[in-house]
Amino acid sequence: MTAEQEHNENEIPEMELDNKYSKKDLVQENHEDIKKDMDKTKKEIDKLKSFIIKKYSFTQAISILPPQSIKHFIDEEEVPKETEKHIHLLIVIPEENMKEVVKIKTEIVKQIEELKQKIWVHIHSPSDLWELCIDSKFELVTAIAMSFPLHDTGILGALRVAEIHKSLVLQKFEKYVVSYVIAGSLVRGEAVPTSDVDVFIIINDTDVKRMPRLELKERLRSIIYQYVGEAGAIAGVKNKLSPQVYLLTDFWESVKDAHPVIFTFIRDGIPIYDRGTFMPWKALLRMGKLKPSPEAIDMFMSMGDKTVKRVKSALLDVVVNEMFWGVTTPSQALLMLYGLPPPTPKHVAGDMKRIFVDKEKMLEKKYITIIDKVVGIYKDYEHEKIKEISGEQIDKLVKDVEDYLKRLKELREQIEKREQEKTIEQIYKDVFALLKAMIGNKSQDIIVEEFEKQFVKKAKFAPQHLRILKDIIQARAEFKKGKSDSHKVDEARKNASILINDIIEYNQRCELINNKNRGS
Repeated sequence: MTAEQEHNENEIPEMELDNKYSKKDLVQENHEDIKKDMDKTKKEIDKLKSFIIKKYSFTQAISILPPQSIKHFIDEEEVPKETEKHIHLLIVIPEENMKEVVKIKTEIVKQIEELKQKIWVHIHSPSDLWELCIDSKFELVTAIAMSFPLHDTGILGALRVAEIHKSLVLQKFEKYVVSYVIAGSLVRGEAVPTSDVDVFIIINDTDVKRMPRLELKERLRSIIYQYVGEAGAIAGVKNKLSPQVYLLTDFWESVKDAHPVIFTFIRDGIPIYDRGTFMPWKALLRMGKLKPSPEAIDMFMSMGDKTVKRVKSALLDVVVNEMFWGVTTPSQALLMLYGLPPPTPKHVAGDMKRIFVDKEKMLEKKYITIIDKVVGIYKDYEHEKIKEISGEQIDKLVKDVEDYLKRLKELREQIEKREQEKTIEQIYKDVFALLKAMIGNKSQDIIVEEFEKQFVKKAKFAPQHLRILKDIIQARAEFKKGKSDSHKVDEARKNASILINDIIEYNQRCELINNKNRGS
C-alpha cells in the first residue's frame, strides 16, 4: 500500500461507514479503481501510439519519460506545475521532418484532447538529443535512455544498452574514466534493433603509479568487455556493444598528430559522460584550432605514395604468382597423365614442347610461347628485374592464359582418348594372341565361333567368358567409331583380365597334363 493510499484510508471516519461495508472493503475498492484507471490509461496510450505511427510513419521512437526526470524537461516558469503529474511522452522524428513539428504536435495534442488524457508531448530529433549531450545535460539523455519504450526503430534500444554499460563501468572505476562517447549508426540516426553500438572509452592514465600504463589499459579493457553481455541482458535488446578503449596519453598523441581516425571520432562522437576532456577537443575542432603539424601533414601525404607502391607491388605479386602456378601446375598434370614424372615448374615449357609438339604433334607451338612468356615474367620478378605491371599487360596475359588453359582441356581429352585406344587395342591383342594359340591363326569371327563351340559348350569355359570376349570386340568397334567412352574401356579392361587369367590357367593345366602323359 502506498503512502498516499494510507493517508486516504485514515481520512475515512469509522462512524460514517455503512453497516454492510468495512474499512478493508473500501480500500479494496480503491485498489480496483486504480487498476481500472491504469488499464484505461494504457489502452488510451496504445490508441495514441497507433495514431502517431499510422499518421507519421517516419516516427523513430515513442516512449514514456520517467516521472523523476520531468523537472529536467519542462521550464517551471513557462509551464504549469501540474504538468509534472502528467504522462510525459517523448516522440523522436528525423531531422528532415522537424520543419513540420508544429503541425505534428497540434495533431497529436488534438488527439490527446479527444482521449481526455493528461499527456504532455515532447517532440525531438536525434540531433536534439545529441545537442543535450554536447551541452553536458547528461541526466536528460539518461532519462531518455531509461524511458519506457512504446515504439522503437532502434535508437532507444541502442542508447539504453550504451547507458547501462556506461553506468556499470562508472560504478566500477569512475575515477579512471574521463569520457564515454557514442558514435556510428546510433549518432547518425540510422540505428535498427540489430545495429552494433560503437562506443569509445577514454581512460586517464596520467596518475597511474602502481602498474604500467599498458597493464592498466588491459585490466580495464577486460572488465569493460565483461560488462558488454551484462548490459545487453539488462537492456533486453539485440544491439551489441562494440567498445574501443583508449589511454588518455595515447589519445592526446593522436590528437597532436592529427590522426584522421581520431579527428573523425572527435567530430562525429557524442559524449554521454565527460569530465571536461572530450568536449574541449570537440569545441577546438569546430573552431578550427586543432590542426595537424607540418610533420603530420608530411606523414599523411607520404601515405598516399606508399599506398600506390603497395598496391602496385601487391598487384604484381598476385598476377605473377597466380599466372605462373595457374599455367605450370595443370601442365605438369598432363605430363603425368601422359606417363612422365612431373618436371620442375621452370622446365615445364621444355617438356611440353618435346612431348606434345615435337613427338606427338598434339599441341600447337604458339601455346609453348605462352608458357615461356609466363615463366619468363616469373623469373624476372624473382630477380627483381620488373617492379610493376601495367593494366594492358595484365589484360593481354590473362587472355593468353585463358586460351592456354582452354587448349589444355582439349589436350587432356586427346591424351585420354589416345590412352584409351592403346588400352583397348592392347586388351584385344592380348586376348586374341592367347585364343590363336589355342584355336589357330584364324579370323576373329571363326575364333569366336570355335571358342563357343569347342570350349564353352563343352564346359571348358563358362558362358561369362564368351560374353566378356564379345564385349571386348564390341568396345573396340565402338571406340573406332568414336562412340565409346572411358567408362566402357575401363569396364572392358577389368573383364579382360578375368578372361586372360582363366585362359592362361587353362593352358597351364593342359600343358601339365601333356607333360604327365609324355612322362608315362
